[in-house]
Amino acid sequence: MFSAGVGAVDARPVLGTAVLLLAVLVAACSKEPAPAAAGPGAAAVSALTVKAQTLPVTFQFVGQTESAQQVEIRARVDGFLEKRVYREGSFVKPGEPLFLMDRKPFEADLQAARAELAQQQARLTTARANLARVKPLVADNALAAKDLDDATGQAQAAAAAVEAANAKVTDSQLRLGYTTIASPLAGLSSFAKVQEGAYVSASNSLLTYVARLDPMRVNFSLSENESLRVKDEVKRGLLTPAPGDRYGVELVLADGSVFPAKGRITFADAAFSQETGTFLLRAELPNPDGQLRPGQFVRVNVIGFSRPGAIAVPQRAVQEGPRGQFVWVVDADGKANQRPVVAGDWLGDQWLVSEGLKDGERVVVDGFMRLAPGMAVQAKEVPAQALPAPAAGGAAAASPASAPAGAGTAAHAAATASAGSSGGAPAATTGTGAAGATGASAATPGAPAPAGAAPRAVYFDSDRARVDATGRAVLAALAAELKAKPHLRVTLQGYADSTGSARRNRALARQRAQAVRDALVAAGVPAGRIELRKPADITGGQAPVQARRVDIALAAA
Repeated sequence: MFSAGVGAVDARPVLGTAVLLLAVLVAACSKEPAPAAAGPGAAAVSALTVKAQTLPVTFQFVGQTESAQQVEIRARVDGFLEKRVYREGSFVKPGEPLFLMDRKPFEADLQAARAELAQQQARLTTARANLARVKPLVADNALAAKDLDDATGQAQAAAAAVEAANAKVTDSQLRLGYTTIASPLAGLSSFAKVQEGAYVSASNSLLTYVARLDPMRVNFSLSENESLRVKDEVKRGLLTPAPGDRYGVELVLADGSVFPAKGRITFADAAFSQETGTFLLRAELPNPDGQLRPGQFVRVNVIGFSRPGAIAVPQRAVQEGPRGQFVWVVDADGKANQRPVVAGDWLGDQWLVSEGLKDGERVVVDGFMRLAPGMAVQAKEVPAQALPAPAAGGAAAASPASAPAGAGTAAHAAATASAGSSGGAPAATTGTGAAGATGASAATPGAPAPAGAAPRAVYFDSDRARVDATGRAVLAALAAELKAKPHLRVTLQGYADSTGSARRNRALARQRAQAVRDALVAAGVPAGRIELRKPADITGGQAPVQARRVDIALAAA
């Protein structure tokens, strides 16, 4: 009906567009807000919910075995050694003959002594008969009293001469008996130090020795510095002593195997050594099969301490930054944040975190390499790793019958003083790792370590944790050996020298062990076959060049 005039505008397209926009806005307002789930840029990580619990703590030292009774077998008379009647190195019984000396001179001496005894007995018989005749004559005044005195004196002198001759006979019998040299105890015999046909005198009277094998003693030393630290931890409640001060002891042999029998500390020295600044302890263990021999170097695990309210995290979760150690924690909003922590003792392949974490917090254990503070993450919960089963110790271990009164108290004082101490300090009399580790990295990879041998080692420059070319060559050979022997596991222990602060040295020891682990993993060794273990004392010895190292021990899985 109407004609559009010049300049008129058709409103229908505009109205349609407005209606469409209104519909879109209504639809948008009616939808629920988008969830806060991480978008495509969120990092996928694995997280572990930590739990505070009371965990056992085992402190390890380096010790040396010693026979509970080692007796020198010496000749008690001079003469020619006629025969050795025992097999060198064999087990001998009490009273079993070991050596025979030439008996002829001693048999002749015995015959002469017996003849002299007979002669003196005849003189005594004559003197007594003479006294019997003189007495009645003197009573009848037929003889003077002086004659009676003379006869009495002669009889008494003859009796004394008989006693002296009898003593000579006894002495000759003893000397003749000494020509058969027997073992005074049951034990393992050594080699003969004097050969058959040689003349034995006071200058070469030592023929061999016999060592008792059951029980076996183990001596190890503790440092004064660490004793003060552990006493402080006990005082603050960070470390709990064993109930009744009953501390068990187990031994780890040179090949990494654990000696089956457990023992106890039976002796604690009265004072610290002025030369080494260490405290001597002695443990005794049953050794019925004679597996332990005197002089072996072993690792001594002192069992019985525990840490209340401890939190354990995998070692790979603890990172090292410019300001120290830290972990990544996933908060309630699903975001990752750095958390400074203080990592203490090692428990298998886990670290005990003494400060920085609380019960129930979630810690990132894998996938943290791409994280940044505040980044949203997709956290996959992983179960906690099983902690190493505590070795039988404490009240369960049988106390040796020879334990002196008060040994438990001394053990607590020493163990409390020693936890984490330098039982492995080279200055100690136990002859520890650093001294014995010289040239260890040049040892043939995979060669079985003899009893008492130090583990192979990788050495580091001062204040450095980077594996140098020599160390890489050692680890490359080790990795090849591990690939060829899949049943073997590796234990790493990091050390530092005595320079620098204690905090810095602890960090260096950990970083060096981690560097060796990372190098082995990069060479194809599965991380599950590598265990980082904290030594009792991270100070590796008095010589700085030898102290800056990582000890490497192989053992069957």
